[in-house]
Amino acid sequence: MVRVSGKIRSLLIDAGIVTQDDWNNARDTGKPIVDVLLERNLITEERLFEVLGLTSGLPPVDLSRIKPDPQAIEALPQELCIEHCVLPLARNGDNLTVVISDPFDVLMLDDLNLLARCRVRPVLSYPAAIKRAQEQVFNRDQQQVDALIDGVQSDELGVESGVDMEDLESATSVGKEDVPAVKLVNLIILRALRDKASDIHVEPMDSSVRIRYRIDGCLVEVMNPPKQMLPALLSRLKIMANLDIAIRFEPQDGKFQIKYENRKIDFRLSTLPVVGGEKAVMRILDGASTAAKLDQLGFEPRCLQDFRDAVNAPHGMVLVTGPTGSGKSTTLYAAMSEVATIDVNVVTVEDPVEYRMNGINQVPVAPKRGLTFAGALRSILRQDPDVILVGEIRDKETAEIGVKAALTGHLVLTTLHTNDAVQAVTRLVDMGIDPYLVSSSVILVAAQRLVRKLCEHCRIKVDVPRNELLAVGISETELADLQLYGPNIPGCARCKNGYRGRMALLETLTLSPDLKRMVVEGRSVAELKHKGLEEGMLTLRRIGVLNAMRGKTSLEEVLRITMGD
Repeated sequence: MVRVSGKIRSLLIDAGIVTQDDWNNARDTGKPIVDVLLERNLITEERLFEVLGLTSGLPPVDLSRIKPDPQAIEALPQELCIEHCVLPLARNGDNLTVVISDPFDVLMLDDLNLLARCRVRPVLSYPAAIKRAQEQVFNRDQQQVDALIDGVQSDELGVESGVDMEDLESATSVGKEDVPAVKLVNLIILRALRDKASDIHVEPMDSSVRIRYRIDGCLVEVMNPPKQMLPALLSRLKIMANLDIAIRFEPQDGKFQIKYENRKIDFRLSTLPVVGGEKAVMRILDGASTAAKLDQLGFEPRCLQDFRDAVNAPHGMVLVTGPTGSGKSTTLYAAMSEVATIDVNVVTVEDPVEYRMNGINQVPVAPKRGLTFAGALRSILRQDPDVILVGEIRDKETAEIGVKAALTGHLVLTTLHTNDAVQAVTRLVDMGIDPYLVSSSVILVAAQRLVRKLCEHCRIKVDVPRNELLAVGISETELADLQLYGPNIPGCARCKNGYRGRMALLETLTLSPDLKRMVVEGRSVAELKHKGLEEGMLTLRRIGVLNAMRGKTSLEEVLRITMGD
C-alpha cells in the first residue's frame, strides 16, 4: 500500500495521470486511495512509480532479482517493516539500504534512521513486490502456524471419535481469542484476504488438514495443520456462521461477516461430510467492491457492442451463461451500472447480494423464510420495474415468470448454467418453456469464461508446433509473424507463477430472425451454432486464441478453459 502523501497527490494530478475528480471519488470509498486508483485502472504501477522515481531521484530496484542480507533484515523490527511497507536490503558499515514505496514520507524515513541507528539509504519499489519479499523473508504465516501447533497440547485437540461437543463449543467460543483453533482460523482468513483469494478450502487428509485458496481461478495449497485440529477448526467456523456444531454427518450452509481494512467482507460457508471427516469451503464476497464498467472487462469489440445493444433494449431477456466462478455476476452488475439512470427503476433478486449498488433495489433470496427466486420475482413485477436482474434461473417456475416479464415490456437480465451460448436457448426449452415464447423473449445469449492474464513484466516467448496452431483455428495468414507468450514460472515479484489477474472471454449470440425461426422449429444445438457462426459469432475458443495471439494470455491457458469448436 502506498502511503498517500499530499506530494503524491499533486504529482499524479499535475502529470495528468489522474484528475481531481478521480482522486475525490477514490477517497470516498474509504479504502487506500492509490489502491483504488490501481484497481480501477486509472493508473498503472509502472506509470505511478516512473513518476515517483523521476521526481524523488531514488533508484528503482527489482526485488525478484535481489536477495536481502540477513544481517540487514535484523536492523529493523518486522512489525515496523510490515506497517510501513519497507524492507532492509543490505548493510555496509553505517549505511543501511532500505526499499520503500513512498519517497515523500519524511517522518517515516526519520523513524527508520532512529531505529536503525545508522544512515538509511532509501531505494524505490512496488508495494506488491515489497510485500511479496517480506513474506519470503519473514515467512510470518508459517511461523505463526508453527507456533500455534507447537503450543497445542494433544489433550487440547479433539479427535474425530469421542469429541465432547459442549467442551469443544466452549473452547472455540468467540470470546476466547487465545485458543489455537481461533487463532488459526483468523490466520487462514487473513492470509486469504491478503492474497485476494475467492474461496478457502479446508479438507481432511490422512494425517493433516489441507488448506487451499482459489487465486485467479486456480487452487493453491498454503498450509497443512495436523489432522487433530480439524474438529476444532470446523467447530470454530460453524460457530462463526451460526451453524450447529453437533451436526457432522449432514451438509450445512451458513454465512458470516468480518471487517477488514475498513470494509465489510461476507463469507459463505458450506460444510460437507466426506471420508475422513468434514470438508468446509468458504466463498469470499467483498460487499464493498464497486461494479466494473463494461469497457473494463476486456470483451472483444463486436461482442461488447452486441452485449451493449442488448442491455440497452427497451424489453426482452438477456442470458449470461457459464460455470460457477466465471464472472457472470460481475458482467451483469456492469450492465446494470450502465442502464441504472435516475429515470429507470432497477430491481434485483439475488442469492446472495454480492455487490451493493446505490440507486438499485436489491432483494436477497431467503428460502428458509419462504422468499424464493420465483416468489420474489412475482412481487417485483408489482413494483413497477423497468429492469429486472434475476440472479439465476434454477427451475421452470422462475423461467416462466422471467419470460413473461420480458414479453410484457421489461428488460430481464439473468444467468443460466450451460457450456456455451447456443445451449442456453435449448436449456430453456428443455425446462418446459414453449419454443415460441423463448424465441419471442430472448434477444441475446452470452457465454463467459475467465482466463489468467500473463504478467507483462516476466512473460517469455514460446514456440508452438505449426500443426497445433492450425488445430486451434489459427489460419495460415495469421501464422506469419506470429509470436506467442507463456508464463515464466515461478514468476516475478509482481505476479504468481507468471500470471497476474484474470480477464473475461465473452461469446455472444444475438437471436436474429433466422435463429428465432430455427428455435421455433426445434432445430438442434449443432444447427443453431452453425447458423450463428455463419452470422459472424465468435466462439469462446476463438476469442481466447485471439487474446493469446495478442500476448495477453497463454495458449495453454486458453486450451485449459475453453472447448474446441
